[in-house]
Amino acid sequence: MEGLNLCSVLVTGSNRGIGLEMIKQLAKKSNPPQWIFATCRDPEGPRTQDLRNLAAQHHLDFLLVPVDITDPSSIEAAVAMVTERLNGTGLNLLINNAAIASHDTKVNSQTPEDMAEVYKTNVIGPMSISQAFLPLLRKASQDSPIKGMSCSKACIVNMSSYAGSITDVYLWEYGQVLPYRCSKAALNMLTRCQSLAFSNDEILCVSLHPGWVLTDMGGNLAPITPESSVAAMLKLLGHLREKDSGTFLSWEGKTLPW
Repeated sequence: MEGLNLCSVLVTGSNRGIGLEMIKQLAKKSNPPQWIFATCRDPEGPRTQDLRNLAAQHHLDFLLVPVDITDPSSIEAAVAMVTERLNGTGLNLLINNAAIASHDTKVNSQTPEDMAEVYKTNVIGPMSISQAFLPLLRKASQDSPIKGMSCSKACIVNMSSYAGSITDVYLWEYGQVLPYRCSKAALNMLTRCQSLAFSNDEILCVSLHPGWVLTDMGGNLAPITPESSVAAMLKLLGHLREKDSGTFLSWEGKTLPW
């Protein structure tokens, strides 16, 4: 993780699971970011107590930001709050982590409503958040002394899943989860498009598969702990450069098939 030197980072869906563990490990770094923006729908709600406790423990600029990534007005308010706190500086790292999965696992019983709801959060949400924070990412890139692309300079991480691989339909025997798989495949295309669109701004864009992680979404059979997954991903982010922009990588740094 020593290779990741950030002034500011924003993580969506940070009140539980991988998002919460991201915030924990970033805050515990020997060189923590000056600004950590932890977002979730309701920072004052009962499901965010762990996040609030974490914020109280650390003596750094740690801001809980309310945002519903499916609500344009909520995103606009979050951008205004973050922009005010950054006070003229940019945002180095945006981690689009918030996601949902359909409860129904069978392809032949999925409804249009299920598909639309999952896409709204898993694809349109990251697209909207990235668009909204793009000026701050550009600002960070322009002001950075780092040559070329780096996650310490300006980066968008879209938290994907190997379940979105069309070549290798990962863990099919454990669940068909059609909307989730399709949404992650679409998210991977968003990453590819962002990497091309933002290349002149030197904003690195990457899709990450965190592994099958023991979280509420991953379930009790998952073999990987959030601690080990996040530690590996943060170490990986510290080593990514131009050649990695627009790629689909595992938490271990392996290139995955689209």
